[in-house]
Amino acid sequence: MSILEVLTPQNSQLIFIDHQPQMAFGVQSIDRQTLKNNTVALAKAGRIFDIPTVITTVETESFSGHTYPELLEVQPDAPLLERSSMNSWDDQKVRDALAAGARDGRKKIVVSGLWTEVCNLTFALSCMNDTDYEIYMVADASGGTSVDAHNYAMDRMLQAGVIPVTWQQVLLEWQRDWARKDSYDAVIGLVQEHSGAYGMGVDYAYTMVHKAPRRGTHAGETLAPVPAT
Repeated sequence: MSILEVLTPQNSQLIFIDHQPQMAFGVQSIDRQTLKNNTVALAKAGRIFDIPTVITTVETESFSGHTYPELLEVQPDAPLLERSSMNSWDDQKVRDALAAGARDGRKKIVVSGLWTEVCNLTFALSCMNDTDYEIYMVADASGGTSVDAHNYAMDRMLQAGVIPVTWQQVLLEWQRDWARKDSYDAVIGLVQEHSGAYGMGVDYAYTMVHKAPRRGTHAGETLAPVPAT
């Protein structure tokens, strides 16, 4: 496998590291609502393409709190792998879960987590040191305790061979071809819900240009303009 080989639904697996309230409280590198939007969007992308998904947690009861419910709603069957180490790679459950996917040819590990400079960094370096897996770090679905903390951690990982990506990049790389109609509608729906201006543009093009029905329902009247007197 090579970093020149694009991400596909067959060569990828997902790991979400410590998307828990106490970890999110400390994030300062990205707006936290945006962070949650991007994280949930990435999870939905994984569901669309049946990507094996692992969720790790750290010190849930004593410190970090429970995983975002929005993330669990998207991936209700994903195992929650609790641990004590800040480095997920120190836990055998995590190694075993990723190894199971790797045996099926899924050696491209797509990572979203908190914090970039601790949990993401140590996992990525340790995993790459011990295996032939490739790490794809989803920069906009991860967060650090400052902009510098996030950016310098990303720089350090890039120097080690980690591949930086964004959640929408991963989604569209998995889709690859709009002729793939089995996932087309779900991908467009995800874009409309989570992709900001891109999603708004899709809505506009569908309804105003192609005259498709608008999304959602509106039971009230639409009142025509009435000049004030």
